[in-house]
Amino acid sequence: MAVKNLLMRKIVGGAGDLAVDTKPTDYKDNLYLAVNGAWQEKAKIPADKSSAGASVELEMKIEKDLMKEFHDFAEDENSVKSTELLQAIKLYQVVLKENSAENELHHDLQKIADLKDLNDLNKNLAILDKSNFVLPIDIYIDADMKDTTKNVVYVEGADLILPDKLYYDSENISGKKLLAKYSQVAQILLVKLGYDAKQAQTLIEQTLEFDKLLVPIVKSSEEWADYTKIYNPLSFEDFGKKSRNLDLKSLVTGEINDIPEKVIIEQPRYLNKIDELINTENFENIKAWMIVQYLMDNAEIVSEDFRQIYGQYKLARSGAAELPNRTKFAYHLSENMFDEVIGIYYGKKYFGETAKADVRQMIEKMIAIYEQRLQDNDWLSIETKKKAIIKLEKIVIKVGYPDKIENIYRKLKIDENKSLYANMVRLGRIITADSLENYHRPVDRDKWLMPGHMVNACYDPSRNDITFPAAILQAPFYSLKQTNSENFGGIGATIAHEISHAFDNNGAQFDELGNMHDWWTQNDYAKFKQLTQAMINQFDGIKYANGKVNGKLVVSENIADVGGMRCAIEAAKLSDHYSSREFFIQWAKSWRYKATKEYNEDLLATDVHAPQPLRANVISQDMDEFYPAFQVTKNDGMWLEPDKRVNIW
Repeated sequence: MAVKNLLMRKIVGGAGDLAVDTKPTDYKDNLYLAVNGAWQEKAKIPADKSSAGASVELEMKIEKDLMKEFHDFAEDENSVKSTELLQAIKLYQVVLKENSAENELHHDLQKIADLKDLNDLNKNLAILDKSNFVLPIDIYIDADMKDTTKNVVYVEGADLILPDKLYYDSENISGKKLLAKYSQVAQILLVKLGYDAKQAQTLIEQTLEFDKLLVPIVKSSEEWADYTKIYNPLSFEDFGKKSRNLDLKSLVTGEINDIPEKVIIEQPRYLNKIDELINTENFENIKAWMIVQYLMDNAEIVSEDFRQIYGQYKLARSGAAELPNRTKFAYHLSENMFDEVIGIYYGKKYFGETAKADVRQMIEKMIAIYEQRLQDNDWLSIETKKKAIIKLEKIVIKVGYPDKIENIYRKLKIDENKSLYANMVRLGRIITADSLENYHRPVDRDKWLMPGHMVNACYDPSRNDITFPAAILQAPFYSLKQTNSENFGGIGATIAHEISHAFDNNGAQFDELGNMHDWWTQNDYAKFKQLTQAMINQFDGIKYANGKVNGKLVVSENIADVGGMRCAIEAAKLSDHYSSREFFIQWAKSWRYKATKEYNEDLLATDVHAPQPLRANVISQDMDEFYPAFQVTKNDGMWLEPDKRVNIW
């Protein structure tokens, strides 16, 4: 049966969510439903969330545990042993005070309203950017992708109001509804700030006019997924000549207090069109867009009333039934601002050094198996194999939580006598200033991209490191109560997935030091491109959630999935009491998932991961071991012809 027809018998909606058909099924016809159908039928999406599933259940457990700790710490600050953690608790308490800051927000918006013309904007570009105002062009500092020992300036453009360009298609009903809700919410907030209704309406109309100009110019999610395409170096002199209307040089020099030799342009098309976006005729629209976008970006931290009003737009986008209560909002705002601090606390208490060492050993074993698979690879030349193995052996492993807290967290102090808005604005400016100062520092290769309490994992191509936070290293992904085969189908596949990112369509373009350059032979890379295209073709166009999967958008994660599964199952075979059935059942169980219609639509347009039920089924089809495990034959729904099965790593 063709892949595009195998996954869902049909999609049915109900009670505000999108559910996979849960009719009785067999492993032979639909692995995902055979494992998760009963769960799917009974599962309810929590009222303040947009999805339910294995990861969400674990996130909710962590949320419950840490919220209890936050409450207890707030009751007895003397019990908090870490000065950085104490600041997180103080921020939590400031949120709970619910002090309104409408006048403070209005004062900041007036700084934008007072801009007289383009010359005035140019004079204030760097100041506004350092203060985290919304601008049609700004900068950030990160490692040079071709020399990762040095930090450089990256230039980025504006974001659209809606999640992706697809939402602006003339036939996209969801996009029209979301823009209408955005306008309605912005109107209410502006009037509450003291703008008269007509003035507010004009500001919103001007905002939407500028947003409309961005649509054909900004990158789509599919374009962003091709990560290496953000690297477009331009000499600083040539950068300055890109606009007649904006003083681009002063934007950069005013922020880094230096004159760089070059800048990296994320969106060349955007920069080439910059004067069409920003000009005298369009100045009032730009100002209105800056005002309304800053208002919407900060509404949640102004007052509880503002949070509830702005929340109506968030709910329209996510499909969730209600907003988190104020206490939960306070917790999440605090743990997000002090994420590394909270992650280290969580990791030490709930994970510990012993588990850290145990998981590291598991990762090292998986890397060894991956190395053997590279050695045995039948389509790579010896020359490319050697370089791939060098890269593999140089991967830096980060498990559980960092050994030390970054210095930035020592700078973040909470003033309990100030409003939440005042505190957040000040903290944001401190973080931005510290980030800009990185231009004068070497790249910090010890930096973690994820905190210890996050249920996730990642690979960083510029550091050639893999990160496994403590939060994901527990059931259902890993447990001493599970068999080895189950653990390999869970955390083992996750570990190997992240290793595989070193050799996906993006990661394959970086070497063992994280530098982007071509280390493949020409013939090997041509073959890799063919296999990559096969991966794109396998997923492209599969119907899901009243839409279709974009194969190019999700290709990197699918390459990592199929490579990770291949490696994990080889590791499982080496363990005692290997069971292919247990392996695949656990793999499918880890992807159980139910989401709102709105959230599914958002993910289909923007997420580089394929829908979770598809990951359970299609990737399993690519594994030869799946078929004897469940006696799948040509007459069954899960059958895929051997020559259609994708096997890259």
